[in-house]
Amino acid sequence: MTRVAIALGSNLGDRAHYLREAAEALRQDISSLTLSTLHETVPVGVGDQPLFLNAAAVGCTTLAAPDLLAALLGVERQFGRERPHLGAPRTLDLDLILYGNEVVDTAALAVPHPRFRERRFVLAPLAEIAGEWCDPVTGRTIQELLDLLG
Repeated sequence: MTRVAIALGSNLGDRAHYLREAAEALRQDISSLTLSTLHETVPVGVGDQPLFLNAAAVGCTTLAAPDLLAALLGVERQFGRERPHLGAPRTLDLDLILYGNEVVDTAALAVPHPRFRERRFVLAPLAEIAGEWCDPVTGRTIQELLDLLG
């Protein structure tokens, strides 16, 4: 079993419903899933859009990282995620943030997520449920990374 961290976001429709139902769907592939509280945040880097609700989930999986990514994309589709253009508003966004202490860098997958260290909307919910987890690249805990954002 590998401990994993997933970031969840939604800025279309019933955002809270999408996040809670997505967490339930993730339980199929991720055991002992813990979901953070929901955080309302302003969109970052995607232009003028509705506010996001964000959360983080942590649990354990037997899936390999590429298979887990495929499962996440399947859950996004299940909840109506469309990708008409980069950064489009979304019913659901699921990002694989951490996969154990592994570092993966392929054309299809980068773990740890390459931009999670600069994103308060990822770090704040993740710190609630896994603040002690160390980023395998920097060696800093999630809480330390959040504190660095000021």
